[in-house]
Amino acid sequence: MSAPLGFALTGLALAGASHPTVARWITEALGEPARRPVSVERLLDLTRAHLALAGIGLALVAVLGIGLGILVTRRFAEPWRPAIDGLAAAAQAVPPVVVVALALPVLGFGGPPTLLALVAYGIMPVLRGTAGAITGVPPEVREAGRAIGLTRLQILARIELPLAAPAIVETLRTALVLAIATAAVGALAGASTLGTPIVAGLQNQNTVAMLQGTAATAALAFLADAALLAAVAGWRVIRP
Repeated sequence: MSAPLGFALTGLALAGASHPTVARWITEALGEPARRPVSVERLLDLTRAHLALAGIGLALVAVLGIGLGILVTRRFAEPWRPAIDGLAAAAQAVPPVVVVALALPVLGFGGPPTLLALVAYGIMPVLRGTAGAITGVPPEVREAGRAIGLTRLQILARIELPLAAPAIVETLRTALVLAIATAAVGALAGASTLGTPIVAGLQNQNTVAMLQGTAATAALAFLADAALLAAVAGWRVIRP
């Protein structure tokens, strides 16, 4: 079984577990009272909002992380690498919940503090993965590019990035899962995400809602990862 198919089937199974009827059965099997579940329509609305928020966060992380990863591999920026890497590591060391709480007085409720937490938590793996992938390109390949008259920018675009692309995609997979998981925390800031049933369930002791939110968030992570892997596999097949 291929990885995308396996992830997709796992995601579908988790999505099935988030269905109101199935979640009620699971809750009762665990010996917990099955209170009012979240409707399918509400789950779909939250899923769309969650996916939009995570997608915007992933786009920001990709642009900043890959951009900084390229920057620190340039010779003129090598002295800045420890400082940039240290700042990214410090940003990830702060839990997303703390970032959201600290950002609330400045950015208000909803999406903005959640996006800040997404960027802070996801930028380090992309930055380090990009820098490591580009640094790992064999020196003789770069020398061959210089020998045929390519400029530094052309070497980056035609040699380094294509060879580093598989490793960069792996870092983006990590960032994707982090973005989906972190977006659930946005419910604490009032953002409509799949974390909303979890927070509401904790407040109201509603195990069914907590189970639905958790299963739906995990399902979204597996399905998005499967979609990314399938897209990469398809691109490799059709590219000239």
